[in-house]
Amino acid sequence: MTSTTSALRSGPAATRALVLAVALGVAGTAAAQTTVTRSETVPAGKSARLVIVPNLKKDCSTGPMPEIRVVTPPKFGSLITKGGKLKTPAKYRCPNKDAEAQGIFYQANAGYTGSDTVVVEIKNSDGEIEKRDIRITVEAGKADDKAKEKKDTTDL
Repeated sequence: MTSTTSALRSGPAATRALVLAVALGVAGTAAAQTTVTRSETVPAGKSARLVIVPNLKKDCSTGPMPEIRVVTPPKFGSLITKGGKLKTPAKYRCPNKDAEAQGIFYQANAGYTGSDTVVVEIKNSDGEIEKRDIRITVEAGKADDKAKEKKDTTDL
């Protein structure tokens, strides 16, 4: 405590150093945010779900709706956010639970195939913030691709 008091008394240079130390401490806190990078392949001309976040806390109780903020919008497509209800998958940490959810869907511009990127921040029901950096590959659609049928709609 004595060193802080004497630093404050020793003039503008010490004050600037103290302000810098505080600023670095704040920057260090912001850097602690979790960032997840992943890739998605979506068919051209169709809407594809990129993210879905239920309003479930870690203990599986319901909480507030997740908040989604687009940090970097796509350059070659558009995003739609949608709320709804879903039943969580059996492999989810809270299996087979009915929940409210927020989803983000991407659709490439007409005729576009290639790469795109989206970055979103998600504040979950526990108040934790996660940044998701999603690398998108838009491929020409296949007529018989039924495997992604549910994912290729705006339904949650």
